[in-house]
Amino acid sequence: MTKHSAFSAEDAAPAQTGRRFTSYPPASCRTAAAQAATGSWLDAAARRAEHEDWMEKHPSALAEFEAVLAAAKGKQVVMFLDYDGTLSPIVKDPDSAVMTDEMREAVRGVAEHFPTAIVSGRCRDKVFNFVKLAELYYAGSHGMDIKGPTAQSKHAKAKAEAVLCQPASEFLPVIDEVCRALTATTAAIPGATVENNKFCLSVHFRCVQEEKWRALEDQVRSVLKDYPDLELTKGRKVLEIRPSIKWDKGNALQFLLEALGFADSNNVFPIYIGDDRTDEDAFKVLRSMGQGIGILVSKIPKETSASYSLQEPSEVKEFLHKLVKSKQRD
Repeated sequence: MTKHSAFSAEDAAPAQTGRRFTSYPPASCRTAAAQAATGSWLDAAARRAEHEDWMEKHPSALAEFEAVLAAAKGKQVVMFLDYDGTLSPIVKDPDSAVMTDEMREAVRGVAEHFPTAIVSGRCRDKVFNFVKLAELYYAGSHGMDIKGPTAQSKHAKAKAEAVLCQPASEFLPVIDEVCRALTATTAAIPGATVENNKFCLSVHFRCVQEEKWRALEDQVRSVLKDYPDLELTKGRKVLEIRPSIKWDKGNALQFLLEALGFADSNNVFPIYIGDDRTDEDAFKVLRSMGQGIGILVSKIPKETSASYSLQEPSEVKEFLHKLVKSKQRD
């Protein structure tokens, strides 16, 4: 990059006697502009260096696809997929987060070759209505509502097909009560929506003006202070309210592996793809197991326990296609 410095006094034409010349713009402005340009360039360089360093630690699962295949060779791949931000782009209206037909076919293709589960913070029925694939396992409400395939799956054992796990059933009346209270309390903040995900709640603020985010969180906390058995966590422009039990997406992953007959097995290779903080629980389980891989969907560097990365749902679709093609070559 060529360095452009401000003109100095020596750069100006010689002044005539008795007349005063002033360069334009003033030197102080030119110096400030040069400093701003330099600072902006340095910030951009620092961001590039940070991204490159992050990509070294969490390389693209597409670029390193052959390495993923090599690690999974001779083992049973089991696929776990988040929904929002992974199979569908993040949108302002949560009810409009519809997956494309192309993505649905990609997931269908994977499910033909590998046991496949959707693990989402959404209500299980709502996720099923988005995905519309009966041969999958569905774990809704951050894994607190798990059900096996409603259609025949060639990968499932008999007990796995009928699996149903709802470890937070006793909280259903409380969740409904808090949902009503939050809906009434947050009604005064334009753009705020409360989504009842059966065993948990989501307060979305993607459409809320940024200066009102703190007020919204304060309102949510004011309601929850009367419900000590519920906890508040944060996701991508969403506040999540869940029962305070030791159960998360990581527990759901372990439960499904056991239901599929892979408990304590060295012959399984779980692949979990997700984009949110709640998916970190699953990534951490895979790291502690020392088996399989976690793939974070993100365009920007984030602290994560995932091994690999993908930038957006379109890359997730490409990864799923490549996985199916690799199986067809076998």
